[in-house]
Amino acid sequence: MRKHYLDNVRWITVVIVVIYHVLYMYNAEGVLGGLGKITDLPVQYYDIFQYLVYPWFMPVLFVVSGISSRLYLDRYSNRSFLKNRTVRLLVPSTLGLFAFQFIQGYVTLSMGGAFESLEAAGVPKPVAFLIMIASGSGVLWYMHLLWVYCVLLVLIRKIERGTLLRLGSRTPLWLMALFIFPIWGAAQILNTPIVCVYRIGFYFVFFILGYFVFSNDEVTERLKKTAVPLIIAAIALCVSFTFLYFGDNYADKPINRGLLYVLDAYVGSLAMISGMARFFDRSNDITKWMSSHSLGLYVFHYLGISSVALFVAKPGLLPAPFSYLLSLLAGFVFGYGLYAVISRIPVYRWLVLGISKKKEK
Repeated sequence: MRKHYLDNVRWITVVIVVIYHVLYMYNAEGVLGGLGKITDLPVQYYDIFQYLVYPWFMPVLFVVSGISSRLYLDRYSNRSFLKNRTVRLLVPSTLGLFAFQFIQGYVTLSMGGAFESLEAAGVPKPVAFLIMIASGSGVLWYMHLLWVYCVLLVLIRKIERGTLLRLGSRTPLWLMALFIFPIWGAAQILNTPIVCVYRIGFYFVFFILGYFVFSNDEVTERLKKTAVPLIIAAIALCVSFTFLYFGDNYADKPINRGLLYVLDAYVGSLAMISGMARFFDRSNDITKWMSSHSLGLYVFHYLGISSVALFVAKPGLLPAPFSYLLSLLAGFVFGYGLYAVISRIPVYRWLVLGISKKKEK
């Protein structure tokens, strides 16, 4: 039977990501990467949303990816798995940069005035072009890491031969609580400088736990029984994290390597998984549509948000509130609209979205 709660976790989290990116684009907390503050407010209290969701929304996606990998590998071979993940993840995040995402690179560099800086520094145009291509990665960093994790997973499976899966199915609640320590340890290593989203060790632990532990129905049933306490604990941690760090750069060290951040990420992920498994393990026409279009929303939404920032908010063509609303609308319009168009174009959809056929299960 299809695990509908996983679909619902995925599309709801992607919607949260869209809302987050709108606020991130115009944040007043010094988190680099967006346009920055466009209001005259002394404090943008609505930026609190970023602190409430940032620690856990990507970890939970990696947990879901680990669980989904288990479901795939239960039916298909390692070779089929690697082929599928290469097409769905590696192709769009590499070849897709040259086929489409260079547009995102152009918008990103233009927003920060990088083209002028590169020219002033005497950077050759071919090199500047490659920098623009690389800057188009944007949200595709998730696909980069996930593909690497899938390759490592196949290697681990060849070594453990099902032993870790059997042990994972027996994981008691007290042991799940102790997983916080390897997660905290992983948060300290393999973090790339400058581009701080590439937290290779940190997200890998969530992916591996998703595959070996939380993909087991026995574990899911244990978590479902503790869904309410986990949700309460997650809310308390989110609020505590926000209260303690509001106004600081939550996305970089030392904050994103601290114990409170890690607790927020782990408990928030467990709360999302357990809560959806217990209360939202069902589907209807709306959830099916949202789930089937979540890929397009994730891949294309940031282009809509950043385009509004560059062409509308930066020159001040609209008051700040309207720029926010237009950015939010553009995120969904670009996400769903570009997906509807590109997913119907043979070959091009393979390059940009990793879709081999018009309709895939």
